[in-house]
Amino acid sequence: MEKYIDLIQNSYYGYWRYLKYELISINHWDNYFYGLIAISLVVWGLEIAFPWRKNQSAFRKDFWLDTFYMFFNFFLLNLIILIALSNTAAEVFNDILAVVGLSLDNLQLFNVNKLPKVVGLFIFFIVSDFVQWNTHRLLHRFPLLWDFHKVHHSIKEMGFAGHLRYHWMEPVIYKSLLYIPIAIIGGFDVQDVVLVHFFAIAIGHINHANLGWNYGPFKYILNNPKMHIWHHAKELPPNSIYGSNYGITLSLWDYIFKTDYIPHNGRDIELGFEGDEEFPTHFVEQTFYPLTKKKDNK
Repeated sequence: MEKYIDLIQNSYYGYWRYLKYELISINHWDNYFYGLIAISLVVWGLEIAFPWRKNQSAFRKDFWLDTFYMFFNFFLLNLIILIALSNTAAEVFNDILAVVGLSLDNLQLFNVNKLPKVVGLFIFFIVSDFVQWNTHRLLHRFPLLWDFHKVHHSIKEMGFAGHLRYHWMEPVIYKSLLYIPIAIIGGFDVQDVVLVHFFAIAIGHINHANLGWNYGPFKYILNNPKMHIWHHAKELPPNSIYGSNYGITLSLWDYIFKTDYIPHNGRDIELGFEGDEEFPTHFVEQTFYPLTKKKDNK
């Protein structure tokens, strides 16, 4: 037990030092804090210059709430719980494996360090995006998970910052389901993975932005605003009570597994979910909603 307590303490201290370093250091290209700001400003600028819904304000409904969510979920949440939880869960998992005489090294299928860097990054990207696509489907399928995911679907006007409006339990679920597949592959260089993360952030911002893009023939590979808006549609597809278009970065999985749905131009469709008029509108209330809700509105 003492080992885990020390691990939790070291996780807090380590991430706090990292966060301070990110805030004061702007001379390294893989700075997540200023990278997020740069990507956000670029996509927001595109929204303002090329708005799909021309009557939507640049400071749309819940703009500041979503901006708070963006920085809270991307940085403060790690400080409060995620890093310590992730490190502790990983250590517990390793200890359980050790009981039966195994380790993550025994479970690794291959090490990407032995492959060309581009190939390794591609494998990381494909595996992580596919696992996240499946996790996203689970968030819609199971009532308890859906209660957490409602925070994200309470968006009523799409904008770039809505990408990171989500309940703090979501990354716990995503990271838990992603841990083993990535550990089995192993050997990823942290700085290289930053490239994949920045790409995913940019695509996620664009998907939620007030932009009418679909990338032409590449729409069957990359998720895009004209596709993703239907994922946020209040009216569900006639063939699925759980929604559609679960793609995170890639739309490919939806087309392969027949969960795609783009019946027409969705520029002006109503967003949200059934019963969202009763959903809390403030951060604290949304955080505790799964514990305080009176009934499932789905």
